[in-house]
Amino acid sequence: MSYFLSYCKAHCTAVLAQYQSLRSEGFLCDILLKVKENEFPAHKSLLACSSDYFRAMFKSYTQESKASVIHLQVVSPTGLQHILDFIYTSLLPLSFESLEDTLEAASYLQVTDAIGLCNQYLINNLALENCCFSANVARKFYLPDALAATEKYIINNVWKLLDSDLSGLLELNFRSLLAVIQSPDLPMVKEGHLLNLVLLWLKQDKSRLDHASILLEHIRYGLIPVEELRKAYTQSEVSLSAGIKCLIIKAINYHTHVFKQPVLQDKSTMLRNQKTRIILLGGGTAGEGLVTDVVAFDVYNHKWRTLTQVQDRVQNHSVCVVGNFLYILGGEIESGTLGDAKTEKILSVTNKVHRYDPRFNTWTQITGMLEKRCQFSCCVLGKDIFAIGGRGEDGSLHSSVEVYDISRDRWTKTRELPCKIHGHAGAVCKNTIYISGGKYSAPASTSNDVYSLSSLEGQWMKRAPMSIARFGHQMATIRESIFTFLGLYEPFSEIERYDPDQNQWTRLRPLVYDRFSYGLAVVEETALLIGGKKWQNSLEVSTQDVVGYDIDNDGWEEICKAPLPWCGLQCAVLQLSEMADEQDGDTQHKKLPNC
Repeated sequence: MSYFLSYCKAHCTAVLAQYQSLRSEGFLCDILLKVKENEFPAHKSLLACSSDYFRAMFKSYTQESKASVIHLQVVSPTGLQHILDFIYTSLLPLSFESLEDTLEAASYLQVTDAIGLCNQYLINNLALENCCFSANVARKFYLPDALAATEKYIINNVWKLLDSDLSGLLELNFRSLLAVIQSPDLPMVKEGHLLNLVLLWLKQDKSRLDHASILLEHIRYGLIPVEELRKAYTQSEVSLSAGIKCLIIKAINYHTHVFKQPVLQDKSTMLRNQKTRIILLGGGTAGEGLVTDVVAFDVYNHKWRTLTQVQDRVQNHSVCVVGNFLYILGGEIESGTLGDAKTEKILSVTNKVHRYDPRFNTWTQITGMLEKRCQFSCCVLGKDIFAIGGRGEDGSLHSSVEVYDISRDRWTKTRELPCKIHGHAGAVCKNTIYISGGKYSAPASTSNDVYSLSSLEGQWMKRAPMSIARFGHQMATIRESIFTFLGLYEPFSEIERYDPDQNQWTRLRPLVYDRFSYGLAVVEETALLIGGKKWQNSLEVSTQDVVGYDIDNDGWEEICKAPLPWCGLQCAVLQLSEMADEQDGDTQHKKLPNC
């Protein structure tokens, strides 16, 4: 005999509707729930089906199973009303005003579906005006999903809350505040403001002072100006432990040793919410001359913004990065009337060295090189900066190599090159400096020679030559191999890869057109060539193209366009904190470079 089962979707809803009707009429109600003076008639069977609390209560062996009236001491009348409405209708009235009452009743009576709805309500309705309250509720009633969402929302928006809802932050529970202070991803918040927030939060209630050390140890004191550190150290309203005082003193000493800062880096001096940015500086445009603006390029979102300005208009300079500080060394600096592009400018070779600190957006002039240099290479080996070869102020070439000791702010001469050279390129691979190409004298032909130096005490060693002689080219290290990219007046636009272990060069896929005087940076094992010049109809033409080289596929890809046809620039990679304008998705360029 065959049979089949039919299902009626409306039946479940109809049963609940009939239960609600019976409840409204007071018909067949076999239990009375009392909260203070408020009475709520109900049906045991439905309560037992919906609540683990009532199911256990109405077991035959309990005293309450025979009672006709149940007194509930914990829940509020509002909370119980909402939960009974949910049990009878599947509809749960929710608002921030009554949410705690509802959750109190749902948790006590173990109505898990109602708790889930409250959890989702918090997640779906997060806003500046309620996020701190929501975090407190989620923490109190152990709603892990809502808690994670609210704390993430607060972390992303604490910079707004400091202005719009400081009182909400001051009421935040300890664990959620700790999650905020610990977060490495806080955008657009000055560390001094975080310190002030913690101190204000602690002052709100004496019982909070027990949490002082746990909160204060996560402040990054190296990112706070000295004046604010001294003020925090001497304030008396919040007693500081010996450990916290040591952290503040350490940060004050960090600020005192200005030149040593790049080699004193630790978590306390690391920017929060770090974003990788390519920094473009120096060089200029054919029409307007050398530029002053330093531009940060977000390669992931193809956005550009002005970061700061160079101290001197410069070209044929070198740059390097140590401890997330940017150094700009030597080059030819421009003198003349600022702001007048038509006035003839005089270029002079310099030995100046400036250092940029992205933590405070400041420049510091450090001790200059022993010799004036342009068209030289600059490499970082360990914690030392090497300036290698180049051209001097009278056109003479250098074979000298000098080393900058960051800790002592001092330059010293080291092992000279075998010959005088300029226009060469340099890179560091496996703790060894490599230089390639260049010219040995001004009218001489371009070289394909390669030399290496592995230590301050070592000798320059000649390596396998490149297959192509190059001048004014650039080198980069990717995956423990060295790549050389195009230089001036190269006919075939080819690049090469050098294997230091095998001492061997390999030719790779060329660019579709020539390129020189460009900026080069490496981000996530992709080499990016930015701007520069190319030949077109026998003329040098500036380009705005940004192209990337994929080493896995040995192929080139056009990434985007630079804001200006920029040439003669140098590039470096820094970690910067996200700025407010970077969150505006409609902003292509915050500001174009000034010339």
